[in-house]
Amino acid sequence: MTRPVHYLDHNATAPIRPEAAEAVMQALRDGGNPSSVHALGRRARMVVEDAREAVAALVNARPEQVIFTSGGTEADALALRGCGRPRAVASAVEHSAVLRGHPDVAVCPVTPDGVLDLAALETLLAEAQADGQVVVSVMLANNETGVVQPVKEAARLAHAHGALVHCDAVQGPGRIFTDVHALRVDLLSLSAHKIGGPPGVGALVATDPVAVQPLFAGGQERGKRAGTENVPGLAGFAAAARVVAAGWREEAARLATLRDRLEAGIRARQPAAVIWGAGAARLPNTTCVGLPGVTAQTQLMALDLAGVAVSAGAACSSGKVGPSHVLLAMGAGEAQAREAIRVSLGWTTTEGDVDAFLAAWAPLAARAAA
Repeated sequence: MTRPVHYLDHNATAPIRPEAAEAVMQALRDGGNPSSVHALGRRARMVVEDAREAVAALVNARPEQVIFTSGGTEADALALRGCGRPRAVASAVEHSAVLRGHPDVAVCPVTPDGVLDLAALETLLAEAQADGQVVVSVMLANNETGVVQPVKEAARLAHAHGALVHCDAVQGPGRIFTDVHALRVDLLSLSAHKIGGPPGVGALVATDPVAVQPLFAGGQERGKRAGTENVPGLAGFAAAARVVAAGWREEAARLATLRDRLEAGIRARQPAAVIWGAGAARLPNTTCVGLPGVTAQTQLMALDLAGVAVSAGAACSSGKVGPSHVLLAMGAGEAQAREAIRVSLGWTTTEGDVDAFLAAWAPLAARAAA
């Protein structure tokens, strides 16, 4: 009999929601290319445009501002390379899709709590002579620690220097208020599978879509992104977006309660454990915990054997458990950065999942160095 898995890795990918799975299957059954002019093609086009409306509504954008992509990474690349700015400034805790997404990136430091250093950003902008030359990229919330970034304040500084602003917001919807206009950003990246939609689908919201140049030639997405649209994926994205938009505040409160239960249990079992970013505003679903003297790899293996699924660092670096660049940027030593795991909750998480984690983690906690 297969051991039940307590899935606590929602920041890597959320299990697909039933509504999204059904929408994907229906679109697969229907078929059709949205560029075809016959009835089946027109029906597929309706699915695409319906998804554009649903995703736009999720972040208070207009449908014409939404450019569909293959996921968050492509959305980041389209923003950073397609905006036409020859230089970029990004926070030190950005996802690798951003830090490697532009050929000329200046890295802005963060505080020990993992929050963008706004004074350092202003200095970098002044030194870069940013007017018309720079795009600033600041994530809405960190995928490893959950620390929420001062995006609106960073946007104010960047715009004052004539820079464009991009926000990787893939961890935001469903967890915190995510509004492209309230954030005052020019470009915002989203990903379907982070909210319970299918993988392989994302979006770039561009408040001035004309300013975005495609990464490769083609006619789809009004010339902004080549390739036949992933109609089944977009159907699932739309379904997940509607579920999230309808109930995110209640869900965020539920997740915060579960996270607080988790962190209280961690501290009770090992007071020496470090909750990274605990002094800053964080996502309600994310805990990054360091266990002194016990490597992340050891923790992951023991938890996996106990049927508990968590991560160390970003899922994109799976297969190699190295020191987290996010924690190093926050001032952690290399040993500390190798001892942290990420527990991320989501729509499937129950109290039983949290209790299962604590039970499986307790023997590890007992081994920790004081």
